[in-house]
Amino acid sequence: MKIFSGSSNIPLSEKVAEALHTKLASIETMIFPDGERRVKLNESVIDEDTIVIQSTNTPVDQNYIELFFIIDALKRSGAKSVTAVIPYLGYQRQDHVFRDGEVVSLEVMIRLLESLGVDSVIAFDLHSIKIPELFHVPVTHLSALPLFVHRIKSKAFNALVSDNPKEFLKDTILVSPDMGGLRRIEQMSELLDSLPWIATVKDRDLRTGDITIKQFEGPLNPADLPGKRALIVDDMISSGNTMIQAAQLLKDNGVVSCDVFATHAIFSEEAAELLQDSSIDRVYVTDTVLVPEEKYFPKLHILSVVETIVKELQK
Repeated sequence: MKIFSGSSNIPLSEKVAEALHTKLASIETMIFPDGERRVKLNESVIDEDTIVIQSTNTPVDQNYIELFFIIDALKRSGAKSVTAVIPYLGYQRQDHVFRDGEVVSLEVMIRLLESLGVDSVIAFDLHSIKIPELFHVPVTHLSALPLFVHRIKSKAFNALVSDNPKEFLKDTILVSPDMGGLRRIEQMSELLDSLPWIATVKDRDLRTGDITIKQFEGPLNPADLPGKRALIVDDMISSGNTMIQAAQLLKDNGVVSCDVFATHAIFSEEAAELLQDSSIDRVYVTDTVLVPEEKYFPKLHILSVVETIVKELQK
């Protein structure tokens, strides 16, 4: 087995290779003055099972093109199989037609992957559970929820919010920042011994993308929120507006602390600054997406998905 890495998240790829007691296979990527790319493998892959690790976050198109080129190079060079580990799958929020005349961007990317001969795909916390059904090759849909649960139950996390872990869980609620995340929040509740949950209702302008959050829905009564500690759980943070508005609504209704757990740190625009200045107490994300140093902020905590990826690759 040989592991190759695209350029989007080399630190994650290096950690995966190290955990598997190997090194990343050598690959050469050249960028010409006009912006075109060329990929060259620097070692033989004939009859080898190969893995390429590449998140397709910003710059999305550039990272996808690089992934396509690496897969093509592997197949042309005689690789026995190619597994694409795509921790963050770009365009996943464009998985169906929202308005007449729109492209289904994710399907375009999937067809390109499949046309290049990729044998299987591994991804984390896809925006919809129906996304794997769009593929005609096997897709392993991993989740960071167990990683979040481990942190929530840890002494280090509980020390931040309470001197008594049992008392902390007693006063804790789970929150989905929109109705689309109900399945995720129900799974999280099961993993945390049926912790009560509530959802905020998000209204999105399909033309501008602007969102507003003004009310709650779910089994928990909003009247029971005062004095609670909230854990908002979602698949990603992009602009941060959803999380910030949800946290503020919770604080306005008496919640005493609000921690956010989201798998993918997309952090577009001024998300880092906005999150730091918000009423959110702490933000936990994973390393499915490489967070550049300029987007680090004091409230940010990064958890690693390396162990989860390694366990899957060892099956």
